[in-house]
Amino acid sequence: MTKVVKVVSLISLALVLVPSMMYFAGMLAHDTVRSLAVVGTLMWFAATPMWMGRELPVDATHVEI
Repeated sequence: MTKVVKVVSLISLALVLVPSMMYFAGMLAHDTVRSLAVVGTLMWFAATPMWMGRELPVDATHVEI
């Protein structure tokens, strides 16, 4: 599952970066770049938190001494 989500994150990052470079080179229209960037951004924020989790600190109430 984690590998699939990482691939989706990379694809979404490419959906933001590649069309921007293609627009700079004059290969894509501005509306197309904007649409792809919105889709890529939404995909990134949906997929990335699933694999970039962080370890939660141990709560003092759950530790027995």
